[in-house]
Amino acid sequence: MESNYRYYVRRASEERRAAARAVTPEAQARRSALAESFAQLAEQYQRDLGSVLAHG
Repeated sequence: MESNYRYYVRRASEERRAAARAVTPEAQARRSALAESFAQLAEQYQRDLGSVLAHG
């Protein structure tokens, strides 16, 4: 089973590629925003996981 972190990273990458292929500026903006959202979720997940591991 894929971890949450790997899912978020994968989705961010997929959305970046979709943004690069987007036909309209609006679609590119939507895909870029989704990519950023998933990237932020991945970063937050890593921070939260690090905090849990540091504090037991």
